[in-house]
Amino acid sequence: MAYTALALQIACRAVNSLSITDARAAILNSIERISLQVANAKRFLGQDLKLVSLPEYSVTGFPWGESATEWKEKAAFAPNGPEYDAIAKLCQDSQIFLASNHYETDANFPELYFQCSTVFSPSGDLVLRYRRLISMFAPSPFDVWDKYLDTYGLDALVPVANTEIGKLSAIASEEILYPEIARISASKGAEILLHSSSEVSSPLPTPKSITRHARAVENMAYVVSANSGGLSGIAIPENSTDGGSEIIDYKGRVLARAGSGETINACADISLESLREYRRRPGMANLLSRHPMQMWAEAYSGFDAAEQGGLGDGTQVPERDYYLARQKRVIEKLDKAGLI
Repeated sequence: MAYTALALQIACRAVNSLSITDARAAILNSIERISLQVANAKRFLGQDLKLVSLPEYSVTGFPWGESATEWKEKAAFAPNGPEYDAIAKLCQDSQIFLASNHYETDANFPELYFQCSTVFSPSGDLVLRYRRLISMFAPSPFDVWDKYLDTYGLDALVPVANTEIGKLSAIASEEILYPEIARISASKGAEILLHSSSEVSSPLPTPKSITRHARAVENMAYVVSANSGGLSGIAIPENSTDGGSEIIDYKGRVLARAGSGETINACADISLESLREYRRRPGMANLLSRHPMQMWAEAYSGFDAAEQGGLGDGTQVPERDYYLARQKRVIEKLDKAGLI
């Protein structure tokens, strides 16, 4: 099977300066604007467009001085809320799979929000929900580890969706810098890594651009990476997160890369048949078949760095100072152990 995928590079209109009521209205307006862009992208690129990926937190921006409670009320989606209903309708109207990234609430952790990557199908059904595991200033499942596992189980941590357009997984923003998340996805059969990002683009290699290529090669997978096409509504220069959305194939080759601004130029054909044939071919290049995962599991088992379960059962509301203090403690621990 072959089809067209698009990393839709769109401008992020942040809601930081808005009231809660106005922010909620602006989010729905942004989803409607994206819906029109997707519909017309399919009209322009052709009916083979079946997968669209959006940038990180593309309809809200990120918290910038708001308390955790305020940001949750202003910008976090309820799992069955109107924002997701609008996204589901977008997918039905354009008959595409849509990968997107948002902040999300959870009734099992009412004091927290998570950064969440989702994929909706052309039927409007949610086929993948991934909560970001490594985050600098937001809660993650790792912070409420025991309760999260009791609630959702281990498989929910790194899900892979088996769909008609391939096996899909999600990676959020700077998580592309960590090989383990992509590797776990690949170990579950993931063929397309959907990377939502909001990053500084450059004509020079950046950490994220370098590691996107590495993740594609080492996992023999496509990477569809969508970056913002500018950021407004917050006191940061608009072009700070702009450009460089790209699609990379399973050999690390760039199939398409966007320039700056809002654009549909980061589009390319995905060939599942070619990818699967490549994965089944013996030889040195077949890295998945040669990877000794069991050996790394043993090596990692004794390593203790990041603080697991630091937020307990999730009833503590963490503010920015909590995350900075936690990181300092981990750095001190690594330094004391002679590891840095």
